[in-house]
Amino acid sequence: MVKVKRWGKKRKYERDWKAYNEQLIKRGEYYINPAFLETWIPEVNKMNAGKVGEPFFYPDSMIQFLAILYSKGFEYRALQGIMRGLSRHFYDFPVISFSQIRRRMMKLPLTFNAKSDDLVVGIDGTGMKVSNRGEWMRQAWGIRRGWVKVVILGDTEGNIVDVRVGNEDLDKRKSGRGMLRKNSKNVKKAMMDGLHDCEDTFNLCRKLEIENAIKIRNNASEKGLSPRANEVRKYKKKGYKRWAKEKEYGKRWVCTEGIFSAVKRILGENVRSHKIRNSYKEAKIKFWAYQQIKNVQ
Repeated sequence: MVKVKRWGKKRKYERDWKAYNEQLIKRGEYYINPAFLETWIPEVNKMNAGKVGEPFFYPDSMIQFLAILYSKGFEYRALQGIMRGLSRHFYDFPVISFSQIRRRMMKLPLTFNAKSDDLVVGIDGTGMKVSNRGEWMRQAWGIRRGWVKVVILGDTEGNIVDVRVGNEDLDKRKSGRGMLRKNSKNVKKAMMDGLHDCEDTFNLCRKLEIENAIKIRNNASEKGLSPRANEVRKYKKKGYKRWAKEKEYGKRWVCTEGIFSAVKRILGENVRSHKIRNSYKEAKIKFWAYQQIKNVQ
């Protein structure tokens, strides 16, 4: 294999390993910290205010606690066992059933919040496998169940700002534009790969006053007066290396690929739900759970 010479300066990582190790230890504490026990009554009272029908008995914070454990690989019945063990040691509360855990988890509201008002973000997508059978079975037996596509909007600190989930036909460009519209007040600059090199995306960035760093395709036409044509002329004049350096395009990897790698490494790359809508929700829960874990300081 031919070794390609690296261009640009090699980045120096100055990580405080003592602080980083402590952060990882605190994340371990987070997995088994049943903080919902302290806020159970007031949270349930708030959830039931004005509710029609049977009132809630279990708070959303409990379901969030269990959703993170489910993302780590625990089965629904194991989650019921965990709650039974906690009940024996804390207050002897009624234990939620595994079927109710699943129902509540699939209806759990998930939110992603921007960390500031001038974010530099990246947009990209990845796939989550709908089974853990591996590529060999697909090739040998022709079994194909497709995969779940996840498109994210992430910032340069590795935080998830927004997520879109669908099947393998989900349009990454439309999803990216939708997330930019929703979070335009918090985004200063958006970085995307060559897939997003289209008139609609450039026009949207101009309209929302968002600086773009979109990799231009090699055969792009520079004719016309559109925002894209203007960027194409600048790109071709500077060349990729100079353009990438000025745009700090390398940060796109932290915003996207770094997040994908972390989510799949920590929480796995496959979903276990059989129903399509549940597999979408499970995939989104994984990215939400990763962000909750990352927020632990």
